[in-house]
Amino acid sequence: MSVPYLANIFIYPIKSLDRISVPQATILESGALEHDREWALVDQKGFFVNGKRNAKIYLLRASFDNDLGTISLQMQGTEQKVTFEIEKEKTVLESWLSDYFGFRVKFLQNTTTGFPDDTKAKGPTVISTATIKAVASWFPELSTEEIRLRLRANLEIGGVEAFWEDQLFAQVGDCIQFQVGEVLLEGIYPCKRCVVPTRDSLTGITYPNFQKIFSAKRQETLPSWVNREYFNHFYRLSVNTKVSTSEAGKILCQGDKIKIIGATSTQH
Repeated sequence: MSVPYLANIFIYPIKSLDRISVPQATILESGALEHDREWALVDQKGFFVNGKRNAKIYLLRASFDNDLGTISLQMQGTEQKVTFEIEKEKTVLESWLSDYFGFRVKFLQNTTTGFPDDTKAKGPTVISTATIKAVASWFPELSTEEIRLRLRANLEIGGVEAFWEDQLFAQVGDCIQFQVGEVLLEGIYPCKRCVVPTRDSLTGITYPNFQKIFSAKRQETLPSWVNREYFNHFYRLSVNTKVSTSEAGKILCQGDKIKIIGATSTQH
């Protein structure tokens, strides 16, 4: 019998922009992964510049140096590439981004919690490789890698069957504790998906009826043992987590073995 293990760790240094794959990640006191969504783009009203609201975000490629101190940005389909030292050239970077989007953009940093989508469950999001492959099979035109890019999860579990991660949440008020290497995480609930997975990760073009197809297949394939308390609709996939402050400073490593501990109250 296969043992669940941590197959991939993905960090998204700038909220809504490209990921990086890392061999290990440190847990912050907030429960977030160090450097995940550490930076965010906001407009003059303080709203996030993201894939939900801004189509041009999909056409912007981002890459980073090893210590994440330098960012390179390139417009999709062009040779134009610009590089900035974030600390020294933040104002110049903001000016370039403002010109790109056509409105004033601020580049914000939060090294404590980052800028998570779910402020109640700031831990890493979890999904299995098999689940990503299963979802890709629902959309013949889309590859497994494209589905992975659209879902934007942090931790990917190998050695398990599709939808294995649905074991990592319980009834409302409880969580499921599970051990990843030396780190104890708590699964809270299945992630409610937004409009982003419906759109091509590189172009932003919407896949026709994506949410309708996804929801129908998710309902059809939902394991019989899954707690359906959270499924007022079936456009939910991957698991949101919390991490106790006792785990701060611990490190998740690619290849770590995974063990489910069991249910406990979220009020502990």
